[in-house]
Amino acid sequence: MPLPDVHERFLDGLLPRVRSDSRIVGVAAGGSVANGVPDEYSDVDLVLAVEDDAFDQVMRERLALIEAWSPLVAGFTGEHVGEPRLIITLMGPEALHVDFKFVRYTDFTSRVDELQVLWERDGRLSTALAATSPSPPRLDLQWIDDRFWVWIHYGATKLARGELFEAIGFISYLRETVFGPLIQYRHGKLLQGVRRLETTDPDAARALEATVCGRDTGEIGRALLACVDLYDQWTDGIDIAFHRNDAAARLATQYLDQVVGRLGSGPASDSRAAG
Repeated sequence: MPLPDVHERFLDGLLPRVRSDSRIVGVAAGGSVANGVPDEYSDVDLVLAVEDDAFDQVMRERLALIEAWSPLVAGFTGEHVGEPRLIITLMGPEALHVDFKFVRYTDFTSRVDELQVLWERDGRLSTALAATSPSPPRLDLQWIDDRFWVWIHYGATKLARGELFEAIGFISYLRETVFGPLIQYRHGKLLQGVRRLETTDPDAARALEATVCGRDTGEIGRALLACVDLYDQWTDGIDIAFHRNDAAARLATQYLDQVVGRLGSGPASDSRAAG
């Protein structure tokens, strides 16, 4: 697996130091490194398996350990992404984003994607991985549909009130939470928002351009209308069973049409949900 030079230099310096800590069972890489597609802009996603009886101690020491292993410029824990075992870092002297996830050895095989073992004691990680398979998250379209029309109404109220920055941020949230996962699902990818969308599905990426807007009421209105139309298009005939809330779709779309029409943001939506 060829690595960009900066990634290879980082791992060549890190792994011998990690090996000196007998509490660490092994180190594996995830993400683009594990999947064989890293480039110079890729993060390094590391999973460090720790002996179960030493895990709590290592968790208390992990920032100090990382700093001893490699030049740590900045780092913080990952509670905001629901993963308190994670340390998100900027490493030096060449700037590199590295995620260190510390897990108990007995939890090592619980994963959403493939892992590639970089170093291990006694073959324990390879043996564990060979006996298990990843469990990637599934697209919960019912969860999305239960919320989508409430979200559309919310976005319309922000536009109507003139909270344009809020409306812009909200549309970005829809791309990350709704449209990106819908596209990733169609291609059998992990549901990682809009990551690598331009290469995964260039046509869908071009379609999403309609949801990009500046701080202008007309642009925001047209972007919200495009969100409605794309949602209808990309969920029509999808191979996931879900109950579409047609009443909510009609009410939210009618409200958005009224706001757009009052502000002169563009033509009313011809979304099928409004019919």
